[in-house]
Amino acid sequence: MPYQTNRRNKERPLRRFYARPRFCQFCTDKSIKLDYKNVELLQRFITDGAKIRPRRQTGTCAKHQRELARAIKRARHIALLPFTGEILR
Repeated sequence: MPYQTNRRNKERPLRRFYARPRFCQFCTDKSIKLDYKNVELLQRFITDGAKIRPRRQTGTCAKHQRELARAIKRARHIALLPFTGEILR
């Protein structure tokens, strides 16, 4: 295996990131329903700062990412989810 060294530490090889394909969990498991009242499910898709995670992190398809964002925004509006993270409060 050819080693490429980084600029700071010449002894250690560079790590390469290999992205594995992600599958939308809502497409594969039809029993999961996206609902604004299901706070436990929605919290998995927001960061600690209460931002909505992008598709490349969650692996959801475009259709379900739109539904997910809509559900998170509805849950925020009726105070089931926070608008800001713990640090900003």
